[in-house]
This record gives sequence, structure tokens and C-alpha cells, in this order.
Amino acid sequence: MAAHFAESARLKLQAAETLGAPVARGGMLLAESLRNGGKALACGNGGSAADAQHFAAELVNRFEAERPPLAGLALTTDSSTLTSIANDYAYQQVFAKQLRAIGRRGDVLLAISTSGNSANVIEALHVAHELGVRVIGLTGNGGGKMAPLLTAEDVHICVPHKSTARIQEVHLLVLHCLCDAIDFQLFGAKQ
Repeated sequence: MAAHFAESARLKLQAAETLGAPVARGGMLLAESLRNGGKALACGNGGSAADAQHFAAELVNRFEAERPPLAGLALTTDSSTLTSIANDYAYQQVFAKQLRAIGRRGDVLLAISTSGNSANVIEALHVAHELGVRVIGLTGNGGGKMAPLLTAEDVHICVPHKSTARIQEVHLLVLHCLCDAIDFQLFGAKQ
């Protein structure tokens, strides 16, 4: 057990150095979108789906300070929509079709994939680019297939590790950093 804690702590300290700039850019991108009436849309599979939901909840309800609700939505939560798209089309389309329905230029897609290879997240990334929705790619393990698809207008936050568990631990910390950055930029210092 102690080895897991030590490895997680080391990775977080390493990631603080390498991820500071992209996390700051991601926070600015999200704050700008929300300030201008846009939405933060999030997607991922498994643990990353849980992270998408966690992030949306922090925006809609609150992070650490009392403030008005913000427009955050996880594309992972509507079981009827997810299963109908997967059944009638393909699982690869479950996020892309939702994004086509509700995504608008000026929104931001938080595309979470520890490997960077999730086909349905990659398909959502393509749709985001078609719609003028900016993307924050939250990955690990070198970024996988997502990395070369992200443009200069997007933000890539890639955890420098190969273990899914360690990547997910840093992803949660990054999500909290993004929430803090949004709150600070929109509402100022904590009370």
C-alpha cells in the first residue's frame, strides 16, 4: 500500500511541473467559454465517465466556494440516449451524436481518455472540430491516437505515466485545478 501512495505522490509532483501550463490554458479556455454563455461538455468511459460526471457536478453545483451554477454537462449520464445510439448506430457514436445535438461554437469539450485511444471519445473530438467546439484532451501514456488530432486551438493535458490508476489519480487533481481556475477567473479569490 505504501508503494502506491509514494508512486502517486511522486507522479503528482512531477506532473505539477509538466502540466502547469496546459492546465492554466485549459482553465482559461473553460472560463472564457462559460463567461460568454458557452457550455463545458465532458465525456469518457469507465473511470473517465465518472470523472466527466464529477467535473460537471462541480460546475453545476459548486466547487469550493458559493457561486452561481455554471453550464456543465456530462455526456455519459443519459442511459436511454447512450443505449439507443449504441444499439441503432454504434457505441463509437454515443458522444458524437449528443455533441451534434447540443454542442455549439464557443463550447468546450473535455475529452477524457487515459490511453488516448477511446474510439467514441475520438469521434466526439472530430465532431467538436466540425462544430467549432474547442477541445481539452485529458489523456496519459503519451496521448495515444488523440494527441495528433488535437489542434493548436485545443489544449492537451497528458499525464506522463503508463498506469491507468496513476493517470486517473492525476486526472482527478487536474479536474479540481480546472474548477479552481474557472472559479477564480469568473468570481475572483475565495472568500
